[in-house]
Amino acid sequence: MKQVLLFGGIVSVLSLSITPAHAQWAVFDGANFGQNVMIAARELQQIDNEISSLANQAQMLVNEGRNLATLPLSTLSTLQSTMSQTTALLAQAQNIAYSVQSVEQQYQQAYTSVSSGMSNSALFSQAQTRWQNSVGGFEDALKLQARVVGNIPSDSAAMTQLVSASQTSAGALQAAQAGNQLLALQSRQLSDIQAELAANGRAADLDRARQVANEAAAEAQYQHFAQYDAYVPEAVSVPNSGN
Repeated sequence: MKQVLLFGGIVSVLSLSITPAHAQWAVFDGANFGQNVMIAARELQQIDNEISSLANQAQMLVNEGRNLATLPLSTLSTLQSTMSQTTALLAQAQNIAYSVQSVEQQYQQAYTSVSSGMSNSALFSQAQTRWQNSVGGFEDALKLQARVVGNIPSDSAAMTQLVSASQTSAGALQAAQAGNQLLALQSRQLSDIQAELAANGRAADLDRARQVANEAAAEAQYQHFAQYDAYVPEAVSVPNSGN
């Protein structure tokens, strides 16, 4: 009985001394560690992708801002001023204005109303009016030509500025606005050419009309002359110088 108790005590002591020794060893789970590393790597990759996405969006906003930026250069006021000056010259047309009503009225009075029933003084007055119209038409054409030629230096400067602005534009809107202003400049130049052609044509037409009307006036004057009796020679007595 005593031996059994002693053996039991030894077993108990051994149990108490061995149990703490097993509790001090750390257990390493390799599979769990690897899984945690993979999860962390995926999270870092996701964060990196989000950062790249935000950077791309920021760049897109910058590009959109450039595309929406307006062109700091504008030649519209200069073009409008030049066109106003050309229009003012056309409005100052002498004698016969650029008006259908004015042409019909004054052309009828001075060019198509010539007849043999008019007096010589009336024929002369009409001829003088026609001459003044022709001279005024050529003067108007010369003035307009001078205006068109005077516009060339400013047009050249504006074209240089607009081409440079188009080539150095920060975005699509600036490039489009520069292109639109170049088109406006070309349209104004075409208007100058149209006005010059109109002035030259007006002067030439007035002069041709003057020539035709003068022929009609000459015919009327001849009719006046033909109405008089022909000259009949008469005998003329010459006093005798000896008497």
